[in-house]
Parts: sequence; C-alpha cells; structure tokens
Amino acid sequence: MKAINQLKTFQRILGDYPADTPLGKFLPGFYRQNKQMGSTDRKVAGRLIYNYFRLGKALYNTPTEDRLMVAEFLCNTQTNSFLQHFKPEWAACISFGIDEKINLVKTSHPDFKLEDVFPWTSQLSAGIDKDAYLKSFFVQPDLYIRMAKGFEAQVKAELTKASVIFKDEGNGCLSLPNGTRLETIFAKQHWYEVQDYSSQQTANYFKPQKWDSWWDACAASGGKSLLLHSLQPDIKLVVSDIRESILSNLDERFQQAGLRKYQKKLMDLTENNEQLLYQYAFDGIILDAPCSGSGTWGRTPEMISQFDIHKADFFKRLQQSIITNVVKHLKPGKPIIYITCSAFKAENEDAVDFMVKHLGLKLEEMQVLKGYERKADTMFVARLIGKAPAPHPPEGGAFEELS
Repeated sequence: MKAINQLKTFQRILGDYPADTPLGKFLPGFYRQNKQMGSTDRKVAGRLIYNYFRLGKALYNTPTEDRLMVAEFLCNTQTNSFLQHFKPEWAACISFGIDEKINLVKTSHPDFKLEDVFPWTSQLSAGIDKDAYLKSFFVQPDLYIRMAKGFEAQVKAELTKASVIFKDEGNGCLSLPNGTRLETIFAKQHWYEVQDYSSQQTANYFKPQKWDSWWDACAASGGKSLLLHSLQPDIKLVVSDIRESILSNLDERFQQAGLRKYQKKLMDLTENNEQLLYQYAFDGIILDAPCSGSGTWGRTPEMISQFDIHKADFFKRLQQSIITNVVKHLKPGKPIIYITCSAFKAENEDAVDFMVKHLGLKLEEMQVLKGYERKADTMFVARLIGKAPAPHPPEGGAFEELS
C-alpha cells in the first residue's frame, strides 16, 4: 500500500510539473501545498521524480510507470521498498554493476539504448568519454564546499560532530553527500562556500597579480570572484551581471566572505557598454559565459528532456556577441578566462576558435574539467591572451612623412 501511494504521489508531481521550471524550485512549492507529506514522503517523492528524469530521452515512448521502474533500478545501489514492491526481481539485483543492470533492463525492454539518455554525444567536446558521461547521469553528484582559509579545522570538526561523512579533495575542497543540510550544521556561514569541484578548479587558470584590475563579467552569485579574491585579495575588482536581483545576493555573499572593495555594474553584455566602462581596461577578465548548462544536468536531469540541440547554436551566437563586447576592455597581453558549465563543443572549443580567428587572441591553455569522473559538474575553461599592442613606428618614420 505504501509503495502504491508513493507511485500516486510521483504521478501527481509529474502531472503538475511545468516543464519550464527547475525541479528544485517546483518541489518546495508542491510540498507546501501538500503539508500532509512527512519528511520521508518528501524524500522518496524527490528521489522518484529526479531518478525518472535521469533516464533522459531513453525509452521515451514507454509508459511512465515502466520508465520509472527502469530509472529506479539503474539509479540506486541499495534496495528500497518501492522497487521491492513493483519489481522484486530487479530489487534482488540492485547491487549489480551498471553494465549488468543495463543488460537486465534490455531483457525486458529490448529498445533501451544508453545513447538515448543523452542523444547528442556527437556534439560533445573533445576528450569526453561518451560512455562514462552517459552513465554518470544515473549517479547523483556530490555536494562540494570550499573552506575559507584559516577555518579548515573548524569546518571538519563541525562535520564530524554532525556525523557527516566527507572527503578532503585537497586545496580546501571537501565533498559531502548530496542533500547535506549545511545550514543546520554551521552557525557561521563565512567558514565555507558551496561550490562544485570543477568550478573550484577554474581558479588554476586565473593567476592574478597584486594590484591587478579584474572584471568578473557574468558574475552571477560571485563564486568566481570569491575564488579570485582568495588567490589575491589586493586586486581591484569590477563585477557585472544582467540580473539586478542576483547582484543583490552577491553583495550578501561578498560581505560574509570579507570581500568589501569592489565595483558593481548592471549591464547587458550583448550591447555596447562603452559608457558604463568608459576608460576601463582590465588586467584580467573572467567570462563565465551563459550556456546550455549541459555539464550540470546530473544535478538538474529534468533539463535533458527539455533540451533541443538548436539551443546550443543559440548560445553559441550569444557567446560570440558577448565575447566581442567584453574583449574590448582587456589590456593587450593580458588574460581572459573563458568558462562554461557546458559539455558541448559548440559552446566550448568553437568559442575559443572564434576568439583566436576573429578577435586576435592567443590561446594559452584550455581543458574540459571532467566532473563526470568524480560525481561533479563537467565544465570547460580556457585561458587566452589579449592581442599584443601594435609596435610603435620607428623614429623618423610614418608620422614624419605626414608633415
């Protein structure tokens, strides 16, 4: 009876869910409207709906209940009463490896294909292991935090006290079980920042110098700026975004982290911002560009079902427009750090090619950060150097001839 009620709740959620809304925003509202649901009911409902979307576009024309059973089997490693009730033969094999599980699924559903989960593998960036990337969708990513310098011991002590299992990933990064309620563990939020492992690794490409002037062009909630500040607290910082509300959230986050010296600008980077940035020239620019977010769909698997490959082309054009306007304010010989949370070549290597071929930038290094190998986001980062200044004409040269 319990499993049947859980299935009915899942069906209600799926029926009410508007496809253009992130699940993470929709579910809290659904729970508020159904206050009779206890914490266990909410936890199971959340697991079922997220696992269902982890199946992506595989078995797309199969009945919803059957797809849910396949998803529950592929996405879990420990038995649960739901699967035991509806698919006891699969529940008995829950601890099998993913390849064995896929073979079992194919016996019941011969049309199941792993490549259907994410049917755009031909569009992925170079170096991504397609098979491993596809299988990563069946695994919920970890929660990652970056510990503030000087508070590492306190953070670890509080997590240990709360019986939270964590792994030290090095450089102040810890991985925790997804769903860990940090707000109930830490009274002092400035001890840490929630930030994915791959996002933290982008800091290796910044290399700021003391008193440099940097611009975080698509700052969002300021995660990359905080990384930059942790490397070099004496930089002059400008942050901008198109969304006023998110810049307000950035203020609060910066205050908690002790970052108080910065300028904030509301701007649309697809437009010419010469007036807002008059006489600004930067020693470094971070461009965490808008993108499909495909590298984060392990956290938001509902996006797979909503995606159309033409959107990658839209983001490609948007990125080129933004890049063209941003690099105008980069000092010659200085770096722009181009970042996306996308796995698509169109949004990654193609953007680098555009900067090199059409804007005269020089590629120094680029890398796909393969988060799928460690239960993290997959991202792309490239460090390019601004066009060198034109050489001065020799004395007695062109300028004299004009007289």
